[in-house]
Amino acid sequence: MHRCSRNKKRSQPRLYSPLKQKILLLLSAGVALSFAGTLGRQWRIIEDIPREWKKINRQYLYRIIREFRDRELVSAKENEDGTMSVFLTEKGRERVLTFDDTKMRIEKPSRWDGKWHVVLFDIPEKHKLAREALRSKLRELGFHQWQRSVFVHPYPCREQVDFISAFFNVRTHVRYAVMTNMTNEAELRLHFNLI
Repeated sequence: MHRCSRNKKRSQPRLYSPLKQKILLLLSAGVALSFAGTLGRQWRIIEDIPREWKKINRQYLYRIIREFRDRELVSAKENEDGTMSVFLTEKGRERVLTFDDTKMRIEKPSRWDGKWHVVLFDIPEKHKLAREALRSKLRELGFHQWQRSVFVHPYPCREQVDFISAFFNVRTHVRYAVMTNMTNEAELRLHFNLI
């Protein structure tokens, strides 16, 4: 039984890719995505798709939509003209809230697992505005600024960090780490009320 629960946990959606996040956000914004053909065949996207979808590699888009469908994040509806329309499920809408910049938050589990989630960055001066925006967003999400470019949080937040670093276009300068043995841990425990 323990093995099954571990496998189930491993199969949860991991939406670290900014492109996957963008697709969910586009769908949530009401940008229509329709395909010619049925779900059982190789999908062929119709030609009059909106500009936003044309920026995405089509073969990769097909794979992502299939993945989303398998994970019940999207559903498809057959139209009278034979095309299929893709739309978000309730589960998909919940995932979108994770990446909505104005509603983004980090879930607090029922019990802390003793791991620290650390964001480190070295963003060049030419990206100063993006660097300050990233700092501000990390503080807003509840991170503790451990050093000038090192922020710590006690709960899993990789998807949120990946999204905001991609959003501010500084992803290549940002690192995410999980640590279990940190000096001065008492200071962090006190800050997050984990004592």
